[in-house]
Amino acid sequence: MHFTPDSDGPTTEPEGFCASGDAAAASVSPDEIARFGAIAREWWDPTGPMRPLHAMNPLRIGWIDRHLPLRSKKQSPLTVLDLGCGAGLASEALAKAGHDVLGMDASAEGINAARRHIEDNPLPTGSGSLAYRVGSAEALVSEGVTFDAVVALEIIEHVTDPAAFMIMLAQLVKPRGHIFVSTMNRTPRAFAFAKVGAEYIMRLLPIGTHEWRKFVTPSELGSYGRHAGLRLDDIAGMTPALLGKSWKESRDLGVNYIAAFSRE
Repeated sequence: MHFTPDSDGPTTEPEGFCASGDAAAASVSPDEIARFGAIAREWWDPTGPMRPLHAMNPLRIGWIDRHLPLRSKKQSPLTVLDLGCGAGLASEALAKAGHDVLGMDASAEGINAARRHIEDNPLPTGSGSLAYRVGSAEALVSEGVTFDAVVALEIIEHVTDPAAFMIMLAQLVKPRGHIFVSTMNRTPRAFAFAKVGAEYIMRLLPIGTHEWRKFVTPSELGSYGRHAGLRLDDIAGMTPALLGKSWKESRDLGVNYIAAFSRE
């Protein structure tokens, strides 16, 4: 499987792929799509509304890459699905790490911004391939497409049914494949920092970005994974450092955390 970026989507796609967008599906909230689509043009501004993700991204991608199997130069790159990719912040970083990446999001505005950015900033030599598609997880499941790894970063707290979402992630990964989920814990501290502090006090995120009641606790995420037939391999906290300009891995799962699952 090999992807190449262009303004119209993949030029070479796995069997069953179509370039057109898919209808909104059960995992997709129209309100959430509209909210993030409205800021798509500012997604790549490191000082804009997505600046916390810019600061967090090196930690997320480094942690994911460390948990993926090593590949020799004779082996083909790992195929990675970045689901809920927004404007492609993680997708580009994963491709630069040498993986063949498909970034998928239900927001056409986000995908258009992702395509524009990669056109203006081509991947360096040695990168994997990168393509984008507007659509939903349900569409890929119905097509029977699977990947070596599936990445869902800061997305599960925005879907309509997180348990069903984890089942879909399991259906999208190959046997012995890997799934990575990052989200926020439903704790009073997360409410104070991620909701009140980030949105209302420090204005790091647009107001309304998060709904605290939809945050997912580590025990809930582990339970969703088990019911989806997945094994929880590792989990780590993500903590701001240097006034939020960078993030570090920690044992503190009280606010932001990332988890690695594998399929038997």
